[in-house]
Amino acid sequence: MSESILVADDNPDIITSVQLLLAEFDYQIFSATTPTELLNALETKHFDLILMDLNYHLDSTSGMEGLELLANIRAKWDIPVIVMTGWATVELAITALQQGANDFIQKPWQNEHLANSIKTQLALSDSQRLSKKLSAENNQLRTQLSNNHCTLIADSPAMQKLIAEIDRLRDSQSSILLTGENGTGKTLLARYIHNDSQRSQQPFISVNMGAIADGVFESEFFGHKKGAFTGAITSREGLVKQAQCGTLFLDEIGNTPLSQQAKILSVIEEKMYTPVGSTQVYHADVRVISATNMDLVRAIMEGTFRQDLFYRLNTIELRVPSLRERLEDIPLLVDHMLDKLIAEYSFAPIRLTNCAMEKLKAHSWPGNIRELNHCIERAVFMCQNGVIDAHHLHLVTEPAATTANAAVTAAVPLNLTLDELERQAIIERLEHYAGNVKKTAASLGLSRSGYYRRIEKYNL
Repeated sequence: MSESILVADDNPDIITSVQLLLAEFDYQIFSATTPTELLNALETKHFDLILMDLNYHLDSTSGMEGLELLANIRAKWDIPVIVMTGWATVELAITALQQGANDFIQKPWQNEHLANSIKTQLALSDSQRLSKKLSAENNQLRTQLSNNHCTLIADSPAMQKLIAEIDRLRDSQSSILLTGENGTGKTLLARYIHNDSQRSQQPFISVNMGAIADGVFESEFFGHKKGAFTGAITSREGLVKQAQCGTLFLDEIGNTPLSQQAKILSVIEEKMYTPVGSTQVYHADVRVISATNMDLVRAIMEGTFRQDLFYRLNTIELRVPSLRERLEDIPLLVDHMLDKLIAEYSFAPIRLTNCAMEKLKAHSWPGNIRELNHCIERAVFMCQNGVIDAHHLHLVTEPAATTANAAVTAAVPLNLTLDELERQAIIERLEHYAGNVKKTAASLGLSRSGYYRRIEKYNL
């Protein structure tokens, strides 16, 4: 779904002008003509940005009514707000920004300036939401690390071989590239490598490289100083700084836009970086682990991935086996997943029938461990009397294709809610496109930001 913008102005012509200006963009535009309408709209619907006038009915020049409205918005909602007025003064602009406006636009505006401001604030808002999510995840990871706990089930020969390779790297500071199919557990393995290294007591910072918008990449990665750009009302540490002396995990590295790859290469090669808006150069003491399910050699040939960055990332390359290659681990993985769900929801003990376990072992698992986890979680809520049977798994046997273009249709369970169906559709589409975010989002008719909102909503 595209970003939604609420435009508030008591002049209908202004609202129409904004709608015409933004018609070429993938935005949903809503309108309000009074402060009361604006506040009522915020109570009933989520908006990604507010574009609002400062003058309404009390007077037409002071902006005081708009400043009071801005204070009401800031007291309750964390939404980027761009204010505009035809009676702009330096004092009014400063006051508006001090009270929480993200940008100040003077009427009549320049179309390109207003459009760029909206685009920038939406990108920053997306980035800040991602940063909060990463911060929460990293706090959780630090708690896990303080307990020196990282559950890794690896009894199968394929996984035992991989663990032996990792153990030989305990004293190494070299960059590591984890490859393998979508859902094989590369993130968990990166944490295990960190825990088993000399940096285990330092931060482990994980970032999805495909989720950072181009316009805010440097701010996210290197941080910025207060006042470096519009909306930078405070200084901020970047991901490199947060990972100092620890490990920086670059997940989905294959989805990194080409324009960002040179900046990553520079940090790895030179071990130096400069925050946005600063002249001071900082030393980057980080160990880089990256992961991808893409064929990076093919991406290099197609011109979408830098060869020099590839060589820097894969000093050591480790392939994570698919679940099909480690079927011996399925019973142990299932037990571990059940234990977590039982503890989380305070359920009574739950077990699988032999028939259910055999069905799990016979499945092809295109989504690997992630698919298995979703399958078990769904079955836990569908089963009765603490027993999971084969029909609770909702695993569809894949029919053999009769022609090159044969369509495979999976039955849709009738007992799922709309949210559960949407979650399942995203999982299946992501698996179909082998974790490619751009193709997955496009096939679902979602913008990049809309896609990541759903990923966060469903904790995928």
